[in-house]
Amino acid sequence: MANNNVDKILEKDIPFLRIQNVTKIFGDYYAVDDVSQDIYQGEIFALLGSSGGGKSTLLRMLAGMEKPTSGKIILDGKDITQDEPYDRPINMMFQSYALFPHMTVEQNVAFGLKQDKVPKDEIQEKTAEMLKLVQMSKFANRKPSQLSGGQQQRVALARSLVKKPKVLLLDEPLGALDKNLRKQTQLELVNTIEMVGVTCVMVTHDQEEAMTMATRIAVMSDGKFQQVGKPFDIYKYPNSRFTAQFLGDTNIVHGVVISDESDSMEIISEHLNNHFYLSYSLGGPDNMEVWVSIRPEDVNMYKSKPKHFTEFNWASGTVEEIAFLGSVAVYYVKLDSGFIMKSTIPSSRWYLADEEPPTWGDTVYIAWHSDQPIALTR
Repeated sequence: MANNNVDKILEKDIPFLRIQNVTKIFGDYYAVDDVSQDIYQGEIFALLGSSGGGKSTLLRMLAGMEKPTSGKIILDGKDITQDEPYDRPINMMFQSYALFPHMTVEQNVAFGLKQDKVPKDEIQEKTAEMLKLVQMSKFANRKPSQLSGGQQQRVALARSLVKKPKVLLLDEPLGALDKNLRKQTQLELVNTIEMVGVTCVMVTHDQEEAMTMATRIAVMSDGKFQQVGKPFDIYKYPNSRFTAQFLGDTNIVHGVVISDESDSMEIISEHLNNHFYLSYSLGGPDNMEVWVSIRPEDVNMYKSKPKHFTEFNWASGTVEEIAFLGSVAVYYVKLDSGFIMKSTIPSSRWYLADEEPPTWGDTVYIAWHSDQPIALTR
């Protein structure tokens, strides 16, 4: 994650932007359903979810383009729920960038200041300052058609920030860029936002983008926040199968709790020929149905059964598929039960051990530590 001031930001006592019981209904459809959240000054807060989850509708309500059916939006202590977009100290940057093709870069950035009738000298000063910040000064006289996608994105950002809004809204900010350029631009965008010090709410369906850029993430589905937290916390400790599967890749194994002690838990699964042993407790009853999430990078692989294996936390199977991704390879292992388990192994693993990597059809053994899987009740 690029934001290095997460804990410092979240230590602040007074929320800067407050979303209080906000609901938006279209006909009988709840696009946003009783959402509440405090966002702090200097945060980059990401709304992450698939299409139709409600994240864009919520962003539009923050911008004033939609009015909530009920609830309040409070910015810096002021209720802005019914304010028009032009009366809010909020700017929105769209995926398309919406640059004026007939204007130069400098004219695009200065446009909002001219509309506000800011003095000419001040417009020139602020525009030059913002172009320097996004490293676009030497392109000031070019038209948008003469710029690359990444350069257009910088111009759009400069135009959004030049009026120094209290909140910057980003709607799929990097969606128009190709994958390699998107990765490079993510950190540039975060650094610029941090230097300006603006509070930011962004919408994205890209998990990697959210985890790279955001201070905190709200995973959104069916108009509700399913989980809110720092990227690492949500990834490592999801609260549901939906969140576990949406944020990153995972194996979801069904099971039943057969023993739940104060500091450990034993789960039996139809997918394994032995039991899960977890070094923590849910505090629930025996025979409780659970789903165990195991990240592929936590699934170790062996070509022969190690002597240290106990009766817990391992399985055997055959390599069904292999996806080579450069630095890592993802092995799809078909267990004896027929269940497919994914294991992500660094490409250097086998070469450092002077072994041939497993190939299609090979029998392999997989295992995991007792503190790595997460037992979920929903």
